[in-house]
Amino acid sequence: MSDLLLRIEGHAGRATLNRPAALNALTYDMANALEAALDQWRDDPLVQLVVIDAVGPRAFCAGGDIADLYATGKAGDVAFGQRFWADEYRLNAKLSEYPKPIVTLMQGFTMGGGVGVGCHASHRIVGESAQISMPECGIGLVPDVGGSRLLARAPGRMGAYLGLTTARMGPGCAIRAGFADHFVPEADWPALISQICATGRPDIPQHPTPDAPLFSHQTEVDRLFVASSLHSLLADLANDPGDFAAATRKSILRNSPLSMAATLLMLPRLASSTSIRDALTLEYRFTARAMAEGDFLEGIRAAIIDKDRAPKWRHDATQDLTAAAEAMLAPLPQDLTF
Repeated sequence: MSDLLLRIEGHAGRATLNRPAALNALTYDMANALEAALDQWRDDPLVQLVVIDAVGPRAFCAGGDIADLYATGKAGDVAFGQRFWADEYRLNAKLSEYPKPIVTLMQGFTMGGGVGVGCHASHRIVGESAQISMPECGIGLVPDVGGSRLLARAPGRMGAYLGLTTARMGPGCAIRAGFADHFVPEADWPALISQICATGRPDIPQHPTPDAPLFSHQTEVDRLFVASSLHSLLADLANDPGDFAAATRKSILRNSPLSMAATLLMLPRLASSTSIRDALTLEYRFTARAMAEGDFLEGIRAAIIDKDRAPKWRHDATQDLTAAAEAMLAPLPQDLTF
């Protein structure tokens, strides 16, 4: 059976991620198939909207399938990764800019590439099991698939906190942070999808939004995350006597220093951006270099391949990495095109 189920039901184009054993991780072929379907449905007068969901209770999409990226990168082929990211980012832009409504229903893990599929839609639904995060700094990337734009627009300095700590958001936090719009209990989803397909209208019932416990720390986050550089931020956290600062610093120190330094540069630049393309272009500059000049291969080795959780990053987080991060974000000979 296909990893991506595509069909038309009533007035809706339906796309269902169908790799539950792999937490619906997005492959290159799935991304290309979804883009082709979106192109076809855009011009089909019978399709009034698109519904994207996923099979299984554990995940909407736990990210991109990185096995091929790692294997080709270790073999010295960075071109495959660059092509994968470029095509994936174009899909993200298409989802964000689509002329017809798109309804996404996100349960369980929605991480990385899953955010790119689910969190740029016009109508974003989360259920009670939703756990949304941007874990890229933990594997030597920056928050990508347009996620840097979402983080840049989060309240206060919460975007920097989420990006650097890779913290997971439950449904209430995801809505508060701007990664989702509506909470609907997952038991209600089949009937809701049937209604949407039958009417061709994205009429989402209103339910009370769950609590957002992470945002109880908003004041602390805004106070602690004022630094524009990683080494200064870590110094501020070290000098703060609170338990929250200590726990935050511990979380940050697990991740790639270069990735985090670049993330801190990216978010202010994107705060006033009106287009996802600005974010994707900046993200691609980093990811295109991440294998040869960054920590991506080492991050994947430590987290996924050897699973020793002991990455040997290229840089020391306590040093000033501004110049190194700026170099990763500099224009490429061939920047991303759409």
